[in-house]
Amino acid sequence: MRVFVTGASGWIGSAVVPELIGAGHQVVGLARSDASAAALDAAGAEVHRGSLDDLDALAAAAADSDGVIHLAFKHDIAFTGGFEAAATADRRAIDAFGAALAGSDRPFVIASGTLGLKPGQLGTEDDGQRTDPALAQLPAGPTLRRANAWATVELASRGVRSSVVRLSPTVHGEGDNGFMATLIDIARDKGVSGYIGDGSNRWNAVHRFDAARLFRLALEQAPAGSTLHAVGDEGVPIRTVAEVIGRHLGVPVASVSPEDAAEHFTWLAGFIGMDSPVSSEQTRERLGWQPTHPGLVEDLDKGHYFNRPVGAGH
Repeated sequence: MRVFVTGASGWIGSAVVPELIGAGHQVVGLARSDASAAALDAAGAEVHRGSLDDLDALAAAAADSDGVIHLAFKHDIAFTGGFEAAATADRRAIDAFGAALAGSDRPFVIASGTLGLKPGQLGTEDDGQRTDPALAQLPAGPTLRRANAWATVELASRGVRSSVVRLSPTVHGEGDNGFMATLIDIARDKGVSGYIGDGSNRWNAVHRFDAARLFRLALEQAPAGSTLHAVGDEGVPIRTVAEVIGRHLGVPVASVSPEDAAEHFTWLAGFIGMDSPVSSEQTRERLGWQPTHPGLVEDLDKGHYFNRPVGAGH
């Protein structure tokens, strides 16, 4: 297939592109900078210059492809407080892709998230759908992005083989500059590896290469209107993560009170205390996907997270 990929040079996209090419697909990657274009060219992908705001160009690229994988999201806006603007830009892109692919039965796969899916309980692919009453309790940010996932699922009724891949909050691996890298930077800076309360709250996790393979399988096989979970570890206690970090950095491990969380964890405080165990059982059965790369704790213990330049996280 000729596959148009947004976010193709990003953390997940740069793993998805070689996964697709290795399976015999032709990749056209969206690039908004010279650096992104060079990375895509080096990976063997065709370069399509533009951005998420170029809606006509996005639609034209989709119409000229056999399928679309949409990974791009304006995280720079999201982390500076403008999540609504980022989610709105994402929705406009989804609508443009949907219009271009309508009636074609071609695949359209987007990335979403699992964090906060079913707080305190094991979330499944059936949770978080539009009719889920628990959604009324979610913060505005996750609800906005989840609405974009619903819009994608509903494209199935318009003749698009749409699917949503919900990613774990930590998509880990060598080179990761996300949540885990930030947590390590905080522990190094504060001289203590912290967790909130008793640290029993859990995060689901997935290795970057396992997630990339799921995006390929979704493109090739996912039924129209399906929701899939890129989850390797169902739930790793945050205290366990803090203990691994403390051991590698040689700093004490300690509880941080909820009242002090914002000062200690800065922007991460709103996420690190969430209890979000999530299953991928249905996804594994439906697509035959099985994670084969290291789980989160094993990956942390490999040591590469602790050899990064200080401050390389968000």
